[in-house]
Amino acid sequence: MPRFAANLSMLFTELPFLDRFERAAAAGFDAVEFLFPYDWPVHEIKARLDGNGLRLVLHNLPPGDWERGERGLACLPDRVAEFRAGVDRALEYATALGVPQLHCLSGVEPAGVPADLLHRTYLDNLRHAAEALQRAGIKALVEPINRFDIPGIHLHRPSQAIAVLDEAACENLWLQYDLYHAQRTEGELAATLERWLPRIAHLQIADNPGRHEPGTGEVNWDFLFAHIDRIGYDGWIGCEYRPAQTTEAGLGWFRRAKAQA
Repeated sequence: MPRFAANLSMLFTELPFLDRFERAAAAGFDAVEFLFPYDWPVHEIKARLDGNGLRLVLHNLPPGDWERGERGLACLPDRVAEFRAGVDRALEYATALGVPQLHCLSGVEPAGVPADLLHRTYLDNLRHAAEALQRAGIKALVEPINRFDIPGIHLHRPSQAIAVLDEAACENLWLQYDLYHAQRTEGELAATLERWLPRIAHLQIADNPGRHEPGTGEVNWDFLFAHIDRIGYDGWIGCEYRPAQTTEAGLGWFRRAKAQA
């Protein structure tokens, strides 16, 4: 059966962040993920994880100035030192919290910078992150994010991400495959999942249109969950969607998936 992790940056958002752990456990989740831990001390997050019997399976490297629209630093030639300091900071949290994988946000392409320079910077930073994380036993992930939601994001198509993995040639660099972003760009979800399964370390889900919970849009989730199980994916699936109403009201899909296991 697929294993689901509640994304606490998207679910239970009516609560203060540290109170969402208890609600996730009460809803039946065994694991959580979220965007960033850096606004809270490690010991406070760890206490919420341990106190609710939860695992933390993913968070992101520092994104730069999120409030000003920055979405990662990896492709930015003038921010290399900041990116690499962010790798060290992420490792401090990840090692203390037992996180098995970290996502390296690619960043929004700045105007006027040559495409080849952005690409070289991105590859160099990915190689640095992958090697640093490998020494700690943590996987480095890249995620293509559609340009409808984040205009100008550097890594934006699944096929592009696979080409980056091939070119970077790092054994510790993996694909974070978000089915919502993939559906909005290249589709072919079932076939792509099966073809790229050896490269995929983490999945995320949301329906389309609207980025709401499974069952609110066009994707056949019953088929896909069975397909994911059938092809042998054994990682976590992050629930990174915006509930159409409340989180609990939209968890019918989750209860059905658990009942069918």
